[in-house]
Amino acid sequence: MSAVPPAPAPVVLPFGVTLDPSALFLVAGPCVIESLDATLRAAEAVKKVAERARVAAVFKASYDKANRSSGASYRGPGLDEGLRVLAKVREKLAIPVLTDVHETAEVEAVAAVADVLQIPAFLCRQTSLLVAAAASGKPVNVKKGQFLAPWDMKGPIAKLESASGGGRGRILVTERGASFGYNRLVADMTSIPTLREFGHPVIFDATHSVQQPGGLGDRTGGERRMVPVLALAAAAAGCDGLFLEAHEDPDRSPSDGPNMIPISELGPLVSKALAVRAAARG
Repeated sequence: MSAVPPAPAPVVLPFGVTLDPSALFLVAGPCVIESLDATLRAAEAVKKVAERARVAAVFKASYDKANRSSGASYRGPGLDEGLRVLAKVREKLAIPVLTDVHETAEVEAVAAVADVLQIPAFLCRQTSLLVAAAASGKPVNVKKGQFLAPWDMKGPIAKLESASGGGRGRILVTERGASFGYNRLVADMTSIPTLREFGHPVIFDATHSVQQPGGLGDRTGGERRMVPVLALAAAAAGCDGLFLEAHEDPDRSPSDGPNMIPISELGPLVSKALAVRAAARG
């Protein structure tokens, strides 16, 4: 990292959406795709929140949750059906979409539909996957592994930069907490300015940061009530975007319910985060 890091470059997406570090942006949606109708409702809610708050937004939902506590847990509809659903969301609602990609063999198909490819935290050091995602031509959001210090993201980011002509306007970095003892994560707010020194927009994932991995035995637990606490702290610490998983009824979600917020609470939280960010910036 240089002594004077370059200002993060905006990420320009379709539908007139620009993820500009000078104005807080939003990445939001349910953990996993459940059905076309439910996904469309969630995406419409996210778009309305963004329009009311006047923030740029990307809708997120996963077609496959490969990292599950139990092999019996719901993983999603799979690649083909999941991409069909995301394509419908883009077509009907004109909102950019983001989804996880787990294997190099999936990158081409995902890049044909998604506007942002996301590298899950546990895969952030997988060189072939990073290079393939960056070489697709689509922006890539790489999540910091729970097992890495923020400065250790130098390697993953360098891999993305090398495969994307430097990565300006093509790379996003997400903080999502670090492993801290059994079934716990801790969010270190100093990681936000540290990660920004790499010269790319930094997102804070407030919902995965309250996870309790394997905390319910055969599934992940979480402390949903702490999501606003961390989201507002991250806004004050200077994050460029907020990643918030939201569901119309989190307690009925087949994945990550305990750490998702009700989608009805998304708008008020975004409004508070904008106020906190404005106050912190004077």
